[in-house]
Formats: sequence, C-alpha cells, structure tokens
Amino acid sequence: MEGLPHPNTKRWVVRRKAAVVAAVSGGGITVEDACRTYQLSEEELFSWIGAFEAHGLAGLRVTRLQHYRASRSKRGAPRFTEKARSGGPLARD
Repeated sequence: MEGLPHPNTKRWVVRRKAAVVAAVSGGGITVEDACRTYQLSEEELFSWIGAFEAHGLAGLRVTRLQHYRASRSKRGAPRFTEKARSGGPLARD
C-alpha cells in the first residue's frame, strides 16, 4: 500500500483521492479493501472513479464536482416523445 494515503485520512484532497482511484483501477487494492481501510462507502468511491474518468484530476475537486452536478441538473433529464412513452422506439424531443 505504498503511495496510498494513511488509513486515518479525514481530509480528502485531489492527490489522495487520485492515489486511491489509481490503486483500485490498477488492481493494487480491491474496492472492498479501499472502502474498509478509508471508511468510504462504495457509492463515494465509485463517484470518485467516475469523476476521474469523466473529468480527470479536476473532477476530483469538490468544487468541480459540484459544478458538474449543477450543470447536469440544469439540463434536466432527457424528455422522450409520446411514441417512446407508449412503447415505441426511444425518440427524444
């Protein structure tokens, strides 16, 4: 577990999150071990992994994550036509 943050880490800066994401993605530590060691939920760890895959290191910043979530919610959920709702092929408005 060389290069990983201390198990008692409470302040999760980008560099520490990235180290855990890299270790999990590279097979150096399992999701279960990472969650147990760092007292993380699987949901939180997978959100870090997804944010890193989508936005790189910037995605691991709390303020960037809030920005990405806000921009996604402003766009809203995709709206589907009546044909799609009635069982036809999915077509967006």
